Amino acid sequence: MTIAYWAVLAAIFLPYLFIGIAKFTGGFGPKENHFPREWLENQSGVQKRAYWAQLNSFEVTPPFLAAVIIAHQIGSAAQSTIDWIAVAFVVSRLLFGICYIKDWASLRTLVWAIGIACIVALFIISV
Repeated sequence: MTIAYWAVLAAIFLPYLFIGIAKFTGGFGPKENHFPREWLENQSGVQKRAYWAQLNSFEVTPPFLAAVIIAHQIGSAAQSTIDWIAVAFVVSRLLFGICYIKDWASLRTLVWAIGIACIVALFIISV
């Protein structure tokens, strides 16, 4: 399995890291587990921002998965290049979550743009 495929696996699990932060820093327990989405919607501060980081991660992961698969299938780029871009995407998404949770809005936008640029780069190197 390539490093890029491992990066795909990491990207799939990143949203669960963020929701774990939202739930386990906010007093989530068995009672709240009956209506977890309602509980999350009623949170504020760090918990709400971690929840939003989770949602954003779910939104951006499918295009990343497609980009990695297409880059592998076309095979016109060096594997090391695909791997490097895929790892850069995962790092950017981790930093994005940190920026979101810390409420560093401007830096979060910059980091988000880097992640999107990684997706675009995976498509461009496949041409």
